[in-house]
Amino acid sequence: MTTTPTDPPCHRHYDVIIVGGAMYGTAVAWFLMDNPDFDGSVLVVERDPSYALCSTSHTNSCMRQQFSTEINVRISQFAAEYVRNFREHLGGDSRVPELAFQSFGYLYLADNDTFAETLRASQQVQSALGAATRILDPGQIRAEYPFYHLDDIVAGSHNPKDEGYFDGGSLFDWWRRMARERGTEYVANEVVAMTKNRAGDRVERVTLKSGENIGCGTVVNASGPRAVRTSRMAGIEIPVEPRKRYTFIFDAARPLDRDLPLTIDPSGVHMRTDGRYYLSGCPPDVDPAVDYDDFEADHDLWENKVWPVLAHRIPQFDAIRLVNSWVGHYAYNTLDQNAIVGPHTTITNFLFVNGFSGHGLQQSPAIGRGLAEWIAWGEYRSLDLTPFGYGRIELGEPFAEKAII
Repeated sequence: MTTTPTDPPCHRHYDVIIVGGAMYGTAVAWFLMDNPDFDGSVLVVERDPSYALCSTSHTNSCMRQQFSTEINVRISQFAAEYVRNFREHLGGDSRVPELAFQSFGYLYLADNDTFAETLRASQQVQSALGAATRILDPGQIRAEYPFYHLDDIVAGSHNPKDEGYFDGGSLFDWWRRMARERGTEYVANEVVAMTKNRAGDRVERVTLKSGENIGCGTVVNASGPRAVRTSRMAGIEIPVEPRKRYTFIFDAARPLDRDLPLTIDPSGVHMRTDGRYYLSGCPPDVDPAVDYDDFEADHDLWENKVWPVLAHRIPQFDAIRLVNSWVGHYAYNTLDQNAIVGPHTTITNFLFVNGFSGHGLQQSPAIGRGLAEWIAWGEYRSLDLTPFGYGRIELGEPFAEKAII
């Protein structure tokens, strides 16, 4: 897909230039505009203002606290509080809607003792931080959700509080609207080059596809699956690539009599209630990097993998009808499937907000706030995000998070 730039920027210099205007570019812009100590200028450059193919448009808007590390749990706890009090966080503006939040939880199913022990260890971390996660044996799962087939399951992990899915589209729309109202400038354009200073430790200017050469104080890489294309303009490599993820919406001839938690089957297929329908998804069995514009579907995946798993795990789903499906891209961090956040180690005004590998939407409130704090104050104040820093990428030292979907 090619981009035709339509908007020239209004100024020749900005304090902050954000490359990418989808969820993360907009999150950083909004939290900067909401920071009382930031009074600088912000330019957001978005190559496709329709957002038709971006990861934000293909998200399932899920939220969970079931991670194995404290920082990831705390990030999601802030997200849940933020979503529940969205209008208040946006200044109490009466135009801002209350966000819908379907909180029926995630249910991880373990089919072996090793994974069950991993779930138990993670539950201890979550519980110590106030999460409501419970470890259930098959009998307890069956008592609450009698529709599952559990003969091959040894344990489950379920948190029924502040987990499920929410209206991520409205969150994005209102962040963008309010950021613009407070002075953020959005342009339909594309950054195609960057110029560093003589020492090579700062980006001084960015070049747009339309030809303008714009000075900058700080550059934020919020380019989603295209993140490495942006970082290479500053001479930086990051292990982020686009990978396909599939979503299927289906109807059931015999619907369940209660909400279906977001269930992570041992096969890798997940499923949940989605309004009057059900949603399921999975990675492909062969999961390579793909072209940035490759959204071609594997039509055999539903018939050969997903439907058999659904019918096995929930026998009541033996008669279902596919209603809709789509392919989206994860911004996949091949090192450890966790975010890269904050400044580069030597090019200190080049900031990352990349590589979320599928849990970006739920982490956007805490990460957007944190990066805005770094820009405004040179430090994280609300939540220390340094574990996600670029230094681990440089050293090849993965961030150890076990709960990756």
